[in-house]
This record gives sequence, C-alpha cells and structure tokens, in this order.
Amino acid sequence: MTVAQPQPEGLTFECETGNYHTFCPISCVAWLYQKIEDSFFLVIGTKTCGYFLQNAMGVMIFAEPRYAMAELEEGDISAKLNDYDELKRLCLQIKRDRNPSVIIWIGTCTTEIIKTDLEGLAPKLEAELGIPIVVARANGLDYAFTQGEDTVLAAMAVRCPDKAPVAETDKNERNAIQKLLNFGKQKEDVAQEESEYANHPPLVLFGSLPDPVVTNLTLELKKQGIKVSGWLPAKRYTELPVLEEGYYVAGVNPFLSRTATTLMRRRKCKLIGAPFPIGPDGTRAWIEKICSVFNIEPKGLEEREAQIWASMEDYLQIIRGKSVFFMGDNLLEVSLARFLIRCGMTCPEIGIPYMDKRYQEAELKLLEKTCQEMGVPLPRIVEKPDNYNQIQRIYELKPDLVITGMAHANPLEARGINTKWSVEFTFAQTHGFTNARDILELVTRPLRRNNSLKDLGWDKLVKEDAKV
Repeated sequence: MTVAQPQPEGLTFECETGNYHTFCPISCVAWLYQKIEDSFFLVIGTKTCGYFLQNAMGVMIFAEPRYAMAELEEGDISAKLNDYDELKRLCLQIKRDRNPSVIIWIGTCTTEIIKTDLEGLAPKLEAELGIPIVVARANGLDYAFTQGEDTVLAAMAVRCPDKAPVAETDKNERNAIQKLLNFGKQKEDVAQEESEYANHPPLVLFGSLPDPVVTNLTLELKKQGIKVSGWLPAKRYTELPVLEEGYYVAGVNPFLSRTATTLMRRRKCKLIGAPFPIGPDGTRAWIEKICSVFNIEPKGLEEREAQIWASMEDYLQIIRGKSVFFMGDNLLEVSLARFLIRCGMTCPEIGIPYMDKRYQEAELKLLEKTCQEMGVPLPRIVEKPDNYNQIQRIYELKPDLVITGMAHANPLEARGINTKWSVEFTFAQTHGFTNARDILELVTRPLRRNNSLKDLGWDKLVKEDAKV
C-alpha cells in the first residue's frame, strides 16, 4: 500500500538565475509584417541581426518583403556618424520605393547598448517625412521571444484613434473588413444580422492572429450576440480600432501584458481578465468570461466543447497518461500545459521566461482547476529557468516529451529524449475550437515518429550502436 503524498494547496512559483534563454524577439517581424499589410518594418541592428532574420524567415527574404535591416557599422557605434541623417536617408528610400502607411522601427540589443535615442528621433523625422513612425524595443536583453509583438502592439495602442470617424470617407476606410464580410449581401440581410447582437459596450480584441483565426473567433462571439468592434493589430494601419475611454478589451495571447497595461493606463480601457482561447477548454472559458462581463447567457458552449474533444480521440489515445516538460521559450507554456493536462497528460514543470501573474491570473486559476478535476499533481512554475538546472531535472524526471527552444532540441534528442520546438506553437494556428487538433498534431508528432521507428526495428539498432 502506498501513502499518498500531500499536495501543495496552490501553484508554486520559483525564479532561477537564467537569462531569457529564448528565440530572439526581433523575429516578431516575421508574423507582424504579414499581418499589417501596409506597414514597413525597419530593424536597426548589426549584421548578426540580419543573418538571424534571414534564417528565421527563410525563403520570404527573396519575395521582396516589407522589412529591411538598418545595419550599424563601426562609424555608427563609435558615434562618428549622425543617427538622424542616416535614418532619414533610409526612411526616404523606403517612402520612395514602398510608400507604406507606417514605418515601424525595431530596436535591437545594439541600439540599447549604445543608447540610440530612437524615441527622440522618431517624432522629428515623422513630421519631416509625413509618415507615422512607431518605435518598438524588441531587444533580447529585456524581452523574451514573443514579447517582441507585445512591444509593437503597446506602441500601436497609443496611436489608435480616440474618436469614431465622422467623415464618410474615413468611415468607409476604417470599415473595410466589415464591408468585405458583408460583400454580396443585401442591405436587409446586413440589417438583420446587426439586430442579432446584444446591447453591450464596445469590445476590442488584441493579439496578432492569422486572418482565418480572427474570423473564427469573431464568429464564435457573434453566436453569443457579441459584436467585436475591432482588432489590434488590424490588417492595415489605417484601420486601427477606435479606443475611447471605457471601451472593453480582451487579449488572445498570454504574452501581451505590456499591451494590456498600456490599454488600461494610457487609453483608460477596461480589461476582461479571461483565460486564453487555446484548446477547446480555454476557448470556452474565454467566451464565457466575456459573456459574463456583458451579462449575456452563453449558449451551446458545453456541447461545442464536447464535440471537439470527441473529434480528437485518436490523438488523445497517444498522449493520455504521458508526461510533458516545458523548458520555457514563448510564454504560451501555461496555456499549453493546461490544455495538455486536460488531454490526460501530466506536467511536472512549466518553465516560462516571464510571468505576469495579474495578466495571467484567470489562466493560472483554470490550470489549478484543471489539475484538480483531472486528479494530477500541480506543476511547479519556474520563471527565468536556468537551462543547466532544467536539464538535470529532465534526466531525473524522464518525461515522455520536452517542449523546448531550438538550441536544446538536438542535444536532448541525442540523449534519447523526445522534443518539440516551442517556436512551432507560435507560428501554428492554435486558437479557437477548430484549431485544437493542430496543437495535438504538433505534440504527438515525435511520439508517433518513435512508434513508427520501433515498428522498423530502429530502436534495437540504436541500442546496438550505443554498446559499440
């Protein structure tokens, strides 16, 4: 007979001495320049930053993308050249060649170290060129991987209009997405659809998602009678959502705490503190929380969630009873762990580069509730984990799967530990009811691969090689 070990009453949080051992945050350019179609991203850094972006973004660099590198030379670093003149020259060239609606300067580690005053240069140059210039710090000294997007959206939140447009031309321009959704519909049908919405305060959602996911989440809320007034970021800079005092905002990603703070403090918006719509359980909780704030009774969510779980049973059979360990890279770790625990896995440790307990409060509560309902131990949460210490714990715990940054995947695989790159969850479509299966496709791939190799007798060959 075994004696049950006493469980801690709540989640335990630790902080180690590791720096941000993550993918570089300037890689947020990779998805944001595709999302904001009339933007131009100018990354101000060294050749190393350029090499990184070229590798991180792959073949896209050959497709004349809307981003460029302002490469700092010796003269720039030793302050022999005039920063303003150099940036003006580059921005004039960008205006002439591309004529974007906005130029976004991405500051890197080098601009931080040599104290380049980007925020001081931008307003003067903006007035001279007549193009908005948004400054976002995305250096790896201060920010983890996905926080690059957070700094960009926080800077853009300040630029959102504070009043609805009055002129008809402005209204048409700002409602371009709505016109696209209503394309081909009769005026009577559009009016009928508008009447289906409940009477609630304006709601703006923030977080960069692919267009199909934006449409999907917007329609899920529409089924509950909730109208989304806008998204930050919008498809075009000229269509940024109106943010008046008292508007409600809700985030879709756990790494947007700076944006949430900016929306509350600078724009006086009201934040809806909800779990994040990752997995069917998180999506249901996210919608239910928004409904509760607007005093709307949610309809059909229990059946919708059950339907999704039933459709994923083939994947659930592979991972049920197995363990997963998060080394920490993209700040999606708590949400993914909560979903995988609901799938039947156990999670001894969640490493995370940065934890804002206020912004992730609802997600942490849902994680606790999920562990209690599934009858599994609560994971320890380690902020800024030291990778050396983590690897020792991985050897000790022997998890079935480790979700890690790219740097550690191959060394762990060489030691017989199954891994999955965390960066893949960032670039995959993981939000909403319909994309839960995509998460499990990524999670189960290394496990399915190993099962296939066993069928081929590969594992015996590897053991024999190890003996030799």
